[in-house]
Amino acid sequence: MNTEMTDTDILIDCEGLWKVFGARCDEAIRAVTERQLGKAQILQEFGCVVGVSDASFRIHRGEIFCVMGLSGSGKSTLIRLLNRLIEPSLGRVLVKGRDLAQMDAATLRATRARDIGMVFQSVALLPQRTVLENAAFGLEVQGVPRDKRNAAAQKTLEMVGLGDWGRRYPAELSGGMQQRVGLARALTADPEIILMDEPFSALDPLIRRQLQDEFRGLIKTLGKSSVFITHDLDEAIRLGDRIAIMKDGAIIQIGTAEEIVLNPADQYVADFVAGISRLHLVKAHSVMTPVAEFRRETPGLGIEALPKVPREADIDTMIGAVTASDQDAVAVTDSDTVVGVATIRDLLVSMRGDTPATAGGPQSAADGG
Repeated sequence: MNTEMTDTDILIDCEGLWKVFGARCDEAIRAVTERQLGKAQILQEFGCVVGVSDASFRIHRGEIFCVMGLSGSGKSTLIRLLNRLIEPSLGRVLVKGRDLAQMDAATLRATRARDIGMVFQSVALLPQRTVLENAAFGLEVQGVPRDKRNAAAQKTLEMVGLGDWGRRYPAELSGGMQQRVGLARALTADPEIILMDEPFSALDPLIRRQLQDEFRGLIKTLGKSSVFITHDLDEAIRLGDRIAIMKDGAIIQIGTAEEIVLNPADQYVADFVAGISRLHLVKAHSVMTPVAEFRRETPGLGIEALPKVPREADIDTMIGAVTASDQDAVAVTDSDTVVGVATIRDLLVSMRGDTPATAGGPQSAADGG
């Protein structure tokens, strides 16, 4: 992800965001910041629950930003702060440069209708309305004429594979189909940002995987941005351009899946990613030795004879290139120029999880880049 972003490329900007439930929330926040008290201590001492603790990050135009954590980590509270379904205790959320907290009720409703769509785990379709009417509901609330909103809804139903189901009712649909209607409803209003709160978690694994692929393809094809909440690291890796890992209301680390797996910020994150397969995750540029350094260390090996792979090739591709040749290394290229070499030993080390930290190290939780 390119971190050189202009202001117009930042759709959501969270700055020092807190949500503490309880009458003594101000005292609780001071205790967290000054005394580093944990979530359990705050509950015991102040009778407050820390939902989100000092979260700062940015959502870029065109990216899928996954927020991952166990139950109680604060991820669902966080997503509800992003469209002001709940009020923050401290900090602010800017949507396309505008502070949600400064909006009156009418402006906030218009922002939600125009800029932010949301899909929950419980899709909450209207049972007495047809699939088409459910998909068109957001535009109906905005006062869009029936013919126009139905045409837009039909188009999005076709996008999600339900073009022939418009006259049916939610009770006639499977769980996966109902989630498609929920996604169609969010897309019909044509918002730039789609908030997804564990929408696929109740579905069977095969349907879930299919919907993950369809969702990512749709978001990228339509040029939307998404914040996707999940408790499943495999789902976050499959979908996310970047991932934020939460624990006890705090964001522990933000980065690409590869950055997080190769450079966990702490032992909690390391334990989370310990079982993740690296075959299709770790890329050549992360395990290679730069070509100049490799020539100094191994002057006798002719790099020109090595099989070549692009710098974004994964470990599986590199292993395939090695086994298809009589060499014990691959040359890594960038725009047809050899920039590094990865040996069989490098590949084996990376598979074990002993890969050294990539240049620049992991992004901190406060770094939204």
